[in-house]
Amino acid sequence: MENTVTLLSGPSQRTPFIESPYLPAGKDEYYLRNKQAKKPAGGWRHLHSDEIERLVKNNNTSDNWDNIFVTDIFDPRQLKNNKFYGMVRIGAVSDGLLQYHDLRLKVGITNSLIDSCDIGDYVAVHDVHYLSHYIIGDRCILFNVQEMCVTNHAKFGNGIIKDGEDPEVRICLDVMNETGTRCVYPFDGMIAADAYLSAKFIDDKELQARLSELTQRRFDSRRGYYGTVGKDCVVKNSAIIKDVKIGDSCYIKGASKLKNITVNSSLEEPTQIGEGVVLVNGIVGYGCHIFYSCIGVRFVMGNNSNLKYGARLIHSFLGDNSTISCCEVLNNLIFPAHEQHHNNSFLVAAVLMGQTNIAAGATIGSNHNSRTNDNEIQAGRGFWPGLCSSVKHSCRFASYTMLSKADYPSEMDITLPFSLVNNNIHHNELEVMPAFWWMYNMYALARNSWKYNKRDKRKRKFQHIEFDTYAPDSMEEVIQGRKLLEVWTAKAWLKKEGRSADDLSHKELRETGRRLLEDDRSVVAALDIFGENMEKGKRRVRILKVWEAYHAYADMLTYYAVKNVMKYMQDHPKATFQTMVEAVQEDRREKGWSNLGGQLMMTRDLEALIADIRSGVLDSWDDIHHRYDEIWEKYDIDKLRHAYLSLCYLLETDHITDGQWKAVLDRGRELQQYVCDQVYVSRKKDYDNIYRRATYRNDEEMLAAVKPIEKDGFIQQIREQTAVFNDEISKLYKRI
Repeated sequence: MENTVTLLSGPSQRTPFIESPYLPAGKDEYYLRNKQAKKPAGGWRHLHSDEIERLVKNNNTSDNWDNIFVTDIFDPRQLKNNKFYGMVRIGAVSDGLLQYHDLRLKVGITNSLIDSCDIGDYVAVHDVHYLSHYIIGDRCILFNVQEMCVTNHAKFGNGIIKDGEDPEVRICLDVMNETGTRCVYPFDGMIAADAYLSAKFIDDKELQARLSELTQRRFDSRRGYYGTVGKDCVVKNSAIIKDVKIGDSCYIKGASKLKNITVNSSLEEPTQIGEGVVLVNGIVGYGCHIFYSCIGVRFVMGNNSNLKYGARLIHSFLGDNSTISCCEVLNNLIFPAHEQHHNNSFLVAAVLMGQTNIAAGATIGSNHNSRTNDNEIQAGRGFWPGLCSSVKHSCRFASYTMLSKADYPSEMDITLPFSLVNNNIHHNELEVMPAFWWMYNMYALARNSWKYNKRDKRKRKFQHIEFDTYAPDSMEEVIQGRKLLEVWTAKAWLKKEGRSADDLSHKELRETGRRLLEDDRSVVAALDIFGENMEKGKRRVRILKVWEAYHAYADMLTYYAVKNVMKYMQDHPKATFQTMVEAVQEDRREKGWSNLGGQLMMTRDLEALIADIRSGVLDSWDDIHHRYDEIWEKYDIDKLRHAYLSLCYLLETDHITDGQWKAVLDRGRELQQYVCDQVYVSRKKDYDNIYRRATYRNDEEMLAAVKPIEKDGFIQQIREQTAVFNDEISKLYKRI
């Protein structure tokens, strides 16, 4: 029956918005609408007889003029050629104009069909062919809209069910893989941390049941809520807008189809939706921009994110501060600060943990290595596959892994952070260069934290995000990476010596490797060192520049520690190194860290969070978000503790002495200068490369096109920061 067209004999046969099974006793179909809509200061009134006469002369009709309500500010001359059905309430109407950019329209309603709506003060509704069950805010412009309506079971993109609905209609996002097993029920206000909680811990059935319940309880399951359009909105030249909730100051122009979505928007963070866009079953965050024939189906977009130029976002969560253009993104959970700009890139079935960039031609996860679609890719912060990289399921990548252009044939588990990975087809080997970013790509590495902070335009920072490159997640991977290099170096040396690695324990292998790596680099350089369990298959994984990487990792840990010590001392002017150490000392030295949607926290805090959700201590999503806030408030001291313990690991001590602190600060000063110098050197390569210069007639043209390196704003900034860093180090000596 629902797919048939029914002929009703007349207005008396009009179907109530809320059918009788779902209408509480003593209530009418407007009882929820009356709670949603604001009441004007002077109240509503019926039309006067002369007003009805004027409306009729202006070719307006109504199934019952007694159902039309207005305010004391009402000029009937501004309503022409309209059809009104049901109860329609119209706010202040006078002879005036509304202007938005170059669009200027008179206040009033013309050439439109209005069914059971509340229209705000000084609104312009023109050529809206069907407007049904909406509450329109003040000073809105609705112009040339084909259909704008709401059903009585509208959920506005939230993953809930209304009274009487089959649970099968509940919307979920199938993220991280294509099997539908990692179901995330979206909701207005969901952040990446929430989505990760729901998607990652699917083996915890009690947790999943609680999260599902919390989402359902977050919203009223009663039928009959109206759609809302916030104040100062513009909706023009659009086709179908159905079951859509729109926030203040939103601009929608030329949309093709918007169905079952919430569009968050405000004066401070307006959202815009442009030409040819199709959005179905989703949540759009504050300050988003969606333009030029983009498609979103079963999605959540975080705040300050963008879809442009035909991008397709399907069954995916896109974190804050992200931009996707031109490409196809399916079944993904993407943490904040993701960039993907090229038409021929493809991303499917992955969890990307932030600050990621997918280059042109990259196909991440598009090829399966099995007969089923149950595989996944997991990449830590800073994942950057190069041009035309093809990566198959299943793979895992440590933080700041860069892939060189290649068709990677097998599953990979790259456990060394800040690495460059290369598929060497000539030697049939996978090559991994640890600490590549630190040694050869410092301009990009140092600029990383700065650029993501600069791009963070959010006013509402519900999702806490760690943008710093040197953070507990990446630095803990650095520590584990050093340990792996020690073992693999020892095994390579033993093989060269004709001895078996089986004769030594893991601890003895590490000690042997450490001695070799702390000795003359020529000894290590002469070894063929291969990684283990990094690629499926029989071919070797060669580790490049092991000695240099091992010491680079140590420098990164020292730099990380000094930066955090300096920040603590700046925030606590009366602190000494003694009191600082006392502040971070604890009996249980927990080193496990988790990335929850971009917010880093100790794993034990995450485990406590999950336990409190299970037990009901945290009984709503608001409670969970408050816990995120509490964990974030102590993050600086938790990070400082981890930095201190990392330094203790590096110095092989349980307590750092005053003399060691002085040496650490001296080394920190040297490392800051190294960072400053390498930022310049790595950028200068672009100026010295003869092939980059080949397109210019002379140096003058080149410098006019790319500006002199000395005028590079980031290089200047790093030099200024280095001067400040050195001054702060001098002050810290006095507080040891």
